[in-house]
Amino acid sequence: MAQWSKEQVEAGQAVYTPKTFAVYDLFVHGLSNQAVWRCPTRRLQALYDRNVAARHLDVGVGTGYFLDKARWPVERPAITLVDLNEHSLKAAADRIERFGPNSVRANVLEPLHDIGRFDSVGLCYLLHCLPGTLMEKMVFDNPDSAINEGAIVFGATILQGDALRTWVAQKLMNRYNQEGVFCNTADKYEDLEDGLAARFEEVRIERHGAVALFQARAAC
Repeated sequence: MAQWSKEQVEAGQAVYTPKTFAVYDLFVHGLSNQAVWRCPTRRLQALYDRNVAARHLDVGVGTGYFLDKARWPVERPAITLVDLNEHSLKAAADRIERFGPNSVRANVLEPLHDIGRFDSVGLCYLLHCLPGTLMEKMVFDNPDSAINEGAIVFGATILQGDALRTWVAQKLMNRYNQEGVFCNTADKYEDLEDGLAARFEEVRIERHGAVALFQARAAC
């Protein structure tokens, strides 16, 4: 895997602050998903609802929006949160406090050790914030030892390449890439598909506007 500077890694998560979180859900889940990226939030929520397991690892946790609203298969799931941003970890942990989540501050581009074993892994809106091309940021390998046989790995990422983008979406992506919030100028559907197929079984990818929703099963 390519090596990135600390500044590059931190740029994609630096925007997430308590001030940002005050409007994040409204702006992203209430407006951007529907009007800009053309992937309604309900589709992302459905992705969580059909894939979360009793032992779940969430990487790049945002505000914990989907974890809070997910239809869990058990009353008290065991949830571990991993994020480099301490504000995101706190916001998500506070939001799902009723589940008693475990929080781990870590760089997902580096191996994750001793964090437990899981039957589902969520990576929602993470990949397009990481530096490098999609083939260079296949973070699925880093928590590999923590993924049980047959576990489901799922998530969503905003693509470029031949992804359907409105003029507004492209302008916003250009701005985010210039500011370092996004790093997806070279992110293509084909690379996501190839990266998943090389690592997992039963790969499924749906495209809605500029967003790719994916899920795949670890080998048994």
